[in-house]
Amino acid sequence: MFRTPDGEEVFVIDGHTHFWDGSPENQANIHGKQFIDCFYAYHNALSPKEQLWAKDKFEKYSAEQMYNDLFVDGPDDMAIVQSTYLNEFYKNGFNTIERNIEMAKAYKDRFIVNGAFDPRDGERALDYIHYMKETFGIKGVKLYTAEWKGESRGWKLTDPNAYRCLELCQKLGITNIHIHKGPTIIPLDKDAFDVHDVDHVATDFQGLNFIIEHCGLPRLDDFCWIAVQETNVYGGLAVALPFIHSRPRYFAEVISELLFWVGEDKLLFGSDYAIWTPRWLVEKFWNFEIPEDIKQEHGVDLTREAKRKILGLNAARLYGVDVETQKLKLRDASLAVAAE
Repeated sequence: MFRTPDGEEVFVIDGHTHFWDGSPENQANIHGKQFIDCFYAYHNALSPKEQLWAKDKFEKYSAEQMYNDLFVDGPDDMAIVQSTYLNEFYKNGFNTIERNIEMAKAYKDRFIVNGAFDPRDGERALDYIHYMKETFGIKGVKLYTAEWKGESRGWKLTDPNAYRCLELCQKLGITNIHIHKGPTIIPLDKDAFDVHDVDHVATDFQGLNFIIEHCGLPRLDDFCWIAVQETNVYGGLAVALPFIHSRPRYFAEVISELLFWVGEDKLLFGSDYAIWTPRWLVEKFWNFEIPEDIKQEHGVDLTREAKRKILGLNAARLYGVDVETQKLKLRDASLAVAAE
């Protein structure tokens, strides 16, 4: 639980976390090394110096480390773990649902585990969606449209097989579709993360929520023009948030654009763990004030109410989390641990 300087308790759901294995032992080829090295470069470039990790720790960390960083040293109450397979780059996958589920079982009521699918698998993709729903009861998936597969270096949400997968998700109640539409990662192609296909699927699948991770950066304008007209398009703030430290005025411009176009009800906090840890992000976000000139130009403000929504209440609504009930569960669990 995050407690503000004046004592208010703010419920935090970290909407974008990973439990990955990018270690040299799991790298299948040079591209596996390039990918995790690129993540580490973002970590080094945008983190406060006191938050930097050693490379070997960054490449592969334990479940205990993750729990501690999110919930003990960190302010999270819950976290959504996003599955990202990258089977072309990693022998056992980068961040599979099976690995995430095993970790989540050890820490009851803390994690929401999302699945993933690749529509290029055809019928096997549909079978896999059934498997994830029936076995793990997933409520969401994470899609990586730039992921490589054989000779293919990406796919679009508007591809016929992708539509079949989204139709099945809607039918099964897998309603939260998280999509990486952000900065490129070596060796993936920047254009394969273009946001324009979001416009089509959001219109055609009104029963789904499309959470566009990283708010489309560096395509913020395109994302905003889509999200303002599509009621079921949301913005995930992972990657945008660390600029609150390294380039605070740039962050002020980004968050002001998002508040103006998308609105405080459709933005979700995400630390992008383990690229960044959540404590410093949450603390800086809570204390952040939009500069007066930007505030006047956009006619928006980052109020306490907006911050509460972004930090947890919006994600709770999408995932059907009863915040007061969840607070009691976590409080009871903490008392049980203390008693032991």
